[in-house]
Amino acid sequence: MKLLYITTIFTLTMCGSTFAQELVYRPKNPAFGGDTFNYQWLLSSAEAQNKFTDGDDGADDRSDLERFTENLNSQLLNQISRSLFDQQFGQDGLTEGTFSFGTLFIEIFPSGEGLVINILDTSTGDQSQVIIPN
Repeated sequence: MKLLYITTIFTLTMCGSTFAQELVYRPKNPAFGGDTFNYQWLLSSAEAQNKFTDGDDGADDRSDLERFTENLNSQLLNQISRSLFDQQFGQDGLTEGTFSFGTLFIEIFPSGEGLVINILDTSTGDQSQVIIPN
């Protein structure tokens, strides 16, 4: 009995001298409410851990002559395609039907979504579909 009495007094004495504090969560990431000054630190930390490298850094290694040649080819092909378009469809624009340009097979038809243009390259089997909304 005496031992139980001493243990109870010791327990009550120790409980009276303990302190507690309130725990508050503060996020570090500014996207989740953290301090905006942490942004640069988080970004540099993420970049330091990034093991992936960009294979193409966007540098254009082509010479001026190569860029000019590519631009000229693009303009010529655009002019040829415009000429073929005008010959095939005239001034009225796109009309329903099936058309063939070399290895390209083009089918034009209306649908509920709008005017549908199916393009099939018969040499490779590649297909593309363009829908022009109403």
